[in-house]
Amino acid sequence: MTAIDKIQALDLIEKELIMCLQSAGAALMELSKEKTSQKATETNVNQFLKSLNNVETKLSEQINYLTQVSTGQPHEGSGYASAKVLQMAWHRIQHVKSRIKDLEECKMRYIQANRMQSNRVGQNASSSTAGVML
Repeated sequence: MTAIDKIQALDLIEKELIMCLQSAGAALMELSKEKTSQKATETNVNQFLKSLNNVETKLSEQINYLTQVSTGQPHEGSGYASAKVLQMAWHRIQHVKSRIKDLEECKMRYIQANRMQSNRVGQNASSSTAGVML
């Protein structure tokens, strides 16, 4: 269902609720009369109960749908779950890139430290050899 369909469904629920309230009002009006008609009262009460059950059922369906959407469960006509998966994948990619960058920096520091140590060892060997020649 599209968003427009969902809004139309809510509009229908609202109309059903209005009918429900009208039936309740008609039943109360009938009861407030001096001479009440039991048949008219029962008809209005039954219509009220029927409308109330319809409203409850349809609202429960809407609430279930919203529960699915808000928890990321897959549901008809929604890309929410897919968008969430995509967002999480993007986040993981960014984390991996960041971690690779950190490891490359660590590698470069290690290589530089080894070069400096090699240069020191080479310089020490050169200076000790030069001292022996003199």
